[in-house]
Amino acid sequence: MNARPKEAPDVVQGREVKLFRNGRNQAVRIPVEFELPGNEAVMHKEGDRLIIEPKPKKMGLAALLATFETWEGDFPELDETQPPPEDVEL
Repeated sequence: MNARPKEAPDVVQGREVKLFRNGRNQAVRIPVEFELPGNEAVMHKEGDRLIIEPKPKKMGLAALLATFETWEGDFPELDETQPPPEDVEL
């Protein structure tokens, strides 16, 4: 009887790698089957494990606005007695 759990189809079996020094930093060469897209990644530590993930793409304004819920409220009335705002040099 095999007690190992079935792995998800997108999981690549682990592979032993060598660690080396790059100046004062410890480094590891990432095998091609573990290659991440782009040229930046995010690394964090969970216990003794290092997790390296692709850096999330920046969200553009249109994508950000699409995440907002539709506002069903009324806009406040404008106070027409107030003077217009002054232009400010920054």
